[in-house]
Amino acid sequence: MTPQGRGASARAQAARVSALVAPVVRDAGFDLEKVTVKRIGRRHVVRLVIDGDHGVDLESAAAVSRSVSTALDEAEAAGQTLFPGEYVLEVSSPGTDRPLTEPKHWRRNVGRLVTVPVREADGERVLTGRVVAADGSEVTLEVDGEPRRLPLSALGAGRVQVELRRLEEMPGEDELDEVPGGEEEGGSR
Repeated sequence: MTPQGRGASARAQAARVSALVAPVVRDAGFDLEKVTVKRIGRRHVVRLVIDGDHGVDLESAAAVSRSVSTALDEAEAAGQTLFPGEYVLEVSSPGTDRPLTEPKHWRRNVGRLVTVPVREADGERVLTGRVVAADGSEVTLEVDGEPRRLPLSALGAGRVQVELRRLEEMPGEDELDEVPGGEEEGGSR
């Protein structure tokens, strides 16, 4: 099979898997962001990217993985061939490198620092600011201390900027020695 043929086959497999598992992911309270199917050796690797308004913790990802695995196994037991042979299922959340392109992406990143190309009457420029608010039609960024309301239609793909904790925000030496409950470290219990 040619590389193009394998790519088309993988896309078709991903579409079949997506149609099968999207309701399972939705019932768990998450959005199915992406499905990929890739053959590696004898096995297929099925990768799902899920997201939700409150993120995805490890317990939730594990629960979704179990539910999706059950749905895939039941489909195969019913005679539906999604991909021949064994598969490995990977469920993850999108990383910070995911482009912000949809209203839900912006809403889920309120409070984060982002960089985004903005189309304006005199051309395109790139803004860096903190997402203050987002709804279905606009995003409010705080740029240089000033709020800027921008229509979603004027925004390109935004990118979250990774921020390291500033030194002045680090706990002081006295705070590091304290143990919850008011006892000093090394005290009697």
